[in-house]
Amino acid sequence: MPLSPKALEMISRLSRTNKNPNRKNKIFASANNMRTSFLQKRGIVERQANQKLMLIHFHTFRHWKATTEQHKTKDPWHVKMILGHKSITSTESYIHLEEMLYNGDANDQFTVKVADTMDDAIKLMEVGFEFHAEIEGHKLFRKRK
Repeated sequence: MPLSPKALEMISRLSRTNKNPNRKNKIFASANNMRTSFLQKRGIVERQANQKLMLIHFHTFRHWKATTEQHKTKDPWHVKMILGHKSITSTESYIHLEEMLYNGDANDQFTVKVADTMDDAIKLMEVGFEFHAEIEGHKLFRKRK
C-alpha cells in the first residue's frame, strides 16, 4: 500500500542523518541503530504535537509486514519464516489479524494477465502484477483489484 501524500509530507519534515557522507539524506543511519533512530524521530514527532503518530511503535512495522504477507500469500509458513518464529503458534496471531482486517474484503479479487514473452512479463511487473503460475507455457500474473 503506498503512503498517503500527508504521510510523505510528514516524513519529509524529519531530520536526516548526515554524519557519514555515504549515508547522506537518510532518515535512519543504519540497520544497527534503526530502533534508536526510530525512537528519536518519534520523539520529534511527539514534540510536533501529533499524538496519533505516537500510537505507532517500532514493532508495529513487524506486525504490518506479517499481516500484509499473510494476506498476499495466504501461506502462514511463509510468514513464519519471515518472522523467524520457531513455532507456527507464534505466527497465528498475525493470521488472525489478517482475517479480521481483510475477511470479506474486495481485496480477494484479482485482475489476471497472461505474458508470453519476457517483455510482456516485465511490463506487467512494472505496473504491480506478480507472477502467479505457469500453465502450458503461458505465464499468469495477478494484481489485487
